Amino acid sequence: MSLSRIWKVLRKDLALGPRSPIFLWAIVLPVALTVILQVAFGSLFDPEPRLGIVDEGDSAITAGVEDMEGIELTMLDDEAELKRQVEANDLDAGLILPEGFDEAVKGGEKPVLQFFIGGESYASNRIILTVTTLDLVRELEGSEAPVMVDIVDFGEAGLPISIRLIPVIVFYALVIAGLFVPGSNIVEEKEQGTLTAILVTPVKSAEVLAAKWLFGVILASVMGVASLAMNGAMGSNWAEVVLVVVIAAMLSAMLGVVVGVFAKDSAMMFGIVKGAGIFLFAPAVFYIFPDWPQWIAKLFPLYWIIEPIWQVSVMGESVTTVWSELAVALGITAALGVLAWWLAKRMQAQMAGQ
Repeated sequence: MSLSRIWKVLRKDLALGPRSPIFLWAIVLPVALTVILQVAFGSLFDPEPRLGIVDEGDSAITAGVEDMEGIELTMLDDEAELKRQVEANDLDAGLILPEGFDEAVKGGEKPVLQFFIGGESYASNRIILTVTTLDLVRELEGSEAPVMVDIVDFGEAGLPISIRLIPVIVFYALVIAGLFVPGSNIVEEKEQGTLTAILVTPVKSAEVLAAKWLFGVILASVMGVASLAMNGAMGSNWAEVVLVVVIAAMLSAMLGVVVGVFAKDSAMMFGIVKGAGIFLFAPAVFYIFPDWPQWIAKLFPLYWIIEPIWQVSVMGESVTTVWSELAVALGITAALGVLAWWLAKRMQAQMAGQ
């Protein structure tokens, strides 16, 4: 096997790849999914309470809200504008703190506190903002709360759905870039006759497959890392994240090579991928529904690449904790490589007989 011939085929694919609609789709899809799933669904299921404040006297309550996490604070200068934004549901609630409010509370007076609630705001946000405001006023007054609340957590804290959707986005980035692109590239060259022309040169079928595989590995690795970066899941251990993504890209790209060599034409290739779509996608669903029996996900081959990405990128684990999953992924990749080599030999014999 010649590295120089592999590089020549790979260089051709890298140069001509951007002309393919599937190549462009592999780049656009992760961005589109991030916008749809993270922006739309993330903001729908995990909204932060939005509080607007008109502070006419530099109140300590404003400073207290600014120091809190989980509340989106908007400072306004005009009372009419505050009311307008609350009515328009741009804010969940609005608070007006007149000049001298803090001094009046500390002096034992009972100044009027104007607190506006949006009619379309979430009930949970109303409760959070109301209780927070009352606690800050009570703290300003110096009195103790009438009751003590002891919060007890049962089980592990659930992750927001915006986080649990990350495996879905990464899955599509790996499958489209790693499986579809090299697979369709091989099929397209078979249909156009360019693959036959290549194989009558000194270039061997194994070298062609190696170049197509590397093409898929490069593109899938780039799009996998880009997907994680767009969703804020790279973390501080970025080198380990890149490592597991590259191994995942190796498996995904080898799967694409097998499909491309096996399929006789584009219709057959798309039929194979469409038919196996649920089988391939199944592991990603278990991260959306963590209460499902997780052992079932291990029955699907792409679990062994999605799980390491989840643990290392999202959960912040070390790559040493997922070495067994990575070993299985590499084993599957090697087995698929042998299958691709055997199919390529059969394909080359069929082309020679035509």
